[in-house]
Amino acid sequence: MNKPQTVMPDFKIIRKILFICLLLSSLITWAQKPMSGKQERELWIKTMIRIAHPVVNNLAEGTLKKNMPYESLAGNTQRFSYLEAVGRTVCGIAPWLELGPDNTPEGQLREKYIKLVIKGLKNAVNPDSPDYLIFGVPSQPLVDAAFLAEGLLRAPKQLWGNLDKQTQERMIAELKSSRVIKPNESNWLLFASTVEAALLEFTGECDMNRLNYGVRKFRDLWYKGDALYGDGENFHMDYYNSFVIHPMLTDVLVVMKKHNIEGCDFLQTQTKRLSRYAEQLERFISPEGTYPVVGRSIVYRTGVFHSLAQASLMHLLPESVKPEQVRCALTQVIRNQFKSADNFDANGWLKIGFAGKQIKMSESYINTGSLYLCTTGFLSLGLPASDPFWSNPYAEWTSKKAWSGKEVKADHSL
Repeated sequence: MNKPQTVMPDFKIIRKILFICLLLSSLITWAQKPMSGKQERELWIKTMIRIAHPVVNNLAEGTLKKNMPYESLAGNTQRFSYLEAVGRTVCGIAPWLELGPDNTPEGQLREKYIKLVIKGLKNAVNPDSPDYLIFGVPSQPLVDAAFLAEGLLRAPKQLWGNLDKQTQERMIAELKSSRVIKPNESNWLLFASTVEAALLEFTGECDMNRLNYGVRKFRDLWYKGDALYGDGENFHMDYYNSFVIHPMLTDVLVVMKKHNIEGCDFLQTQTKRLSRYAEQLERFISPEGTYPVVGRSIVYRTGVFHSLAQASLMHLLPESVKPEQVRCALTQVIRNQFKSADNFDANGWLKIGFAGKQIKMSESYINTGSLYLCTTGFLSLGLPASDPFWSNPYAEWTSKKAWSGKEVKADHSL
């Protein structure tokens, strides 16, 4: 019987394998190297424009109703879906537009989109335009008249101030037409309040009852503690505190404060609650840049962080949360949320889903237009590039520090 031969290893092959492993390790380390604030801002802008462009460009061209697809589990909301897309997109991109044009590439890009939005809004309220939008038919238009109104409040110079007089008058008339819609006893009350706040700001007059009613309900009856409001009488474990309640309640109170309306002193309390809620949202972001998939309307994607972005924009973050850690956390969320090509159709329109094409994650009231609330997660782009939010170096966020064994201060309720 032959003795088995001993096979000697080929050290040249081993060296090559080790070299390849080291190279791959270096490439992985390089790929994971944190971006600068400038690079992150560029990523945010690129992603936001990719989302917003089909809506803004088609409205400007008068082809929104012609070209915008319709997707929904219900199939009976298409005529309202166009205002949904427009109102929500404008609401999200307005702070960035409000920075205005300048000689930088970003400033020139802003100038392009300011002009497109102005042209589009002119079409939206022109009865002779093929893209004339519905504002005064129950019930959904109240929601998106409010998001559009909030967007105009967020860009008073570059959007409202650049509309011609006829378009301003038509816009006011359309916003007023939403008054025929009676809001539900829920976050919907703040839609009516937001429309009236915009009318107060731009005309000096409003329906004081519609302005105040929702504010009083949330102030006096629906606060549940530790910065969380009920969506009506009951508390719901979802992100409506971020989608609607905190941002609109804050923006309405800012207008009331400016015009010295009775009850505006609640703004001081509300900003503290917004700050605390922003602190909670930042802690929801995992070390990997994901967050809990819980509650209705989860297909609004980055709209989950509307309140965190607004607190950043208004410089209302608590001391425990540095602006740069919010930037870095949200950058990773944006990467995760939109990395799949399935988020978009062949023409660049959003598909219903969370991190791709997932229509079964939606509710019957969701349609293609609804999805554009995701743009509100980009509000921090309204801060100039020189702001610490963008200029400060990379920083780990709370969960990333905690899960790597680093010291994190204890969390305390409001």
